[in-house]
Amino acid sequence: MNNLNLKKHISGQFNVELEEVLNQVLVMGGLVEQQLTDAITAIHTQDVDLARSVVANDQQVNHLEVDIDEDCTRIIAKRQPAASDLRLVLAIIKTITDLERIGDVAKRIGMMVVDNANKKQPPLVSMENMGHRTVKMLNASLDAFARMDVAAAIEVHKEDSKVDREYESIIRELMTFMMEDPRSIPHVLNVLWCARSLERVGDRVQNICEYIIYFVKGKDVRHRSNEDIYNLLDPKG
Repeated sequence: MNNLNLKKHISGQFNVELEEVLNQVLVMGGLVEQQLTDAITAIHTQDVDLARSVVANDQQVNHLEVDIDEDCTRIIAKRQPAASDLRLVLAIIKTITDLERIGDVAKRIGMMVVDNANKKQPPLVSMENMGHRTVKMLNASLDAFARMDVAAAIEVHKEDSKVDREYESIIRELMTFMMEDPRSIPHVLNVLWCARSLERVGDRVQNICEYIIYFVKGKDVRHRSNEDIYNLLDPKG
């Protein structure tokens, strides 16, 4: 991990403990990224074995969330951090919550693939494209988190609008599919849920980017537009 930006913001006595926790966050993030990648592959190829492995591996992500959360609680109790040190711990706690929920999405997609094996399904090309975009966003947000890079976080934050547009396009495609073949409605509803879940992954990645900005700049940018974020972070402001 590149700690050049990190060391500008945390005090020396916290370096060892916080860097270890940050490394664990990145391990957890890597696992979640792989889970999401595998889930998207499984739904596109209807690979039931891969889907089952996604479901089974979710426990590892859950255990990491609990371990990191306990480490953060211990740091708060032991060190009583203030200012940027406390912001970093809070950013970590919030980040692992969003990562765990992204992992839950991957697990539920895997379960859906297993439950609907060998059933007729609508075309999923658009779904795969949307899924790969969310994976790229997640990867870029974790890279920005490792470097605490605000500029990179802002760029990832903007990508969510593309995910939203792809989601709207998928909804239109699935509605057409249901009208052409009403018997497909139960399965299409599952796919609609999957599309909505991937759209929410984009929102959770945005959250991670906002936590990076909160840690580095000390400013809460939740629920703000990209333009508002730029204005808020403008050094002349």
